[in-house]
Formats: sequence, structure tokens, C-alpha cells
Amino acid sequence: MGEEVTAYCENPKPVPILQNVVSTLNLGCPLDLKATALKASPNLTKSVQDSKRAAKRYARIVQKLGFNVVLKDFKIQNMVASVALSAPVKVVELSHSDHFMFITYEPEIFPGLIYRMRRPNITILVFPSGKGKLLITGAKVRQEIDQAFDNIFPLLLSFARHDNPDPFSSDS
Repeated sequence: MGEEVTAYCENPKPVPILQNVVSTLNLGCPLDLKATALKASPNLTKSVQDSKRAAKRYARIVQKLGFNVVLKDFKIQNMVASVALSAPVKVVELSHSDHFMFITYEPEIFPGLIYRMRRPNITILVFPSGKGKLLITGAKVRQEIDQAFDNIFPLLLSFARHDNPDPFSSDS
């Protein structure tokens, strides 16, 4: 236990990286979806600012198509972040741990372990292959991603495959 605490303190934790921000908005007017879809398609965004800019661009394009657009009700629906760990997580053992009530792991159906955190209300996908990869999804704000990762990191550390003395060091 002391070694794990030391490793946790000496090496900085990985930082979740935003991969996608999904937002919705109300354009305040009825649309001809076929005509609009041919001329304007939404973009992949990796930040809240990008998502807001994309919404404004989209509204401008729809406005140029002749619709009376009023941009309102912009809302972030989902944020997805990834985390690259430097050691794989023993997902089978984790799925049989005291956290089993939050976990779904059926590798025949989906290769990752699904951890449904309650506070914050976030879903974390833990993939067993390679050095360890996580996806954090369901957040509405960045702080939920960081809080979820802060909550689960010690658990992941305890289920890391210990091929080297410090499973989460950046030297592996």
C-alpha cells in the first residue's frame, strides 16, 4: 500500500483530454431539413468554445439559405474525454471488486468495462488492451470530467497490472 501511495504522489496523474463536445441549439424557425442538410453539416468540436463557434457558423449558414434564424437555447449535451494511462487495468478483477454494482463487463459484447459513476453522473469506459485507455462520457461541464477522473484514479491504480514497480510512471 505504501508503494502505491508513493507512486501516486511522485508521478503526476494523466490529464483527461477533451475529444468531443456535443451541443444543441434552437434556431427559432422551421427548417427544410433536406435542403439544410445538403448545404450545412455540423462539425466535430473539441471544446465548449469550438462548439459555440460551430453553432454560430451553422446558424449563419442556415440564415444564408433564407431562413429567419434566431440563435437561442444553446446547451452542452455531452462531453467526451480520453485518458491514456501508462499501464493496463485488470478489468476482470475490477469487475469482481466491491465496485461491481457500478460495473458492466461483457467482453463478448463490448471490449471495455463500463463503470457508471453516480457522483458525478458519468460513464467511464476502461479498455484492457495496450497501456490502458479510458473514455469519460456524459459530462455537461469540464469539472465533471475532472471530478470523475479524480474519483476513479485511485481505484484504477489499485487494479493496474504491476509489470513494473510504478505502473503509472511516464517512463514505461
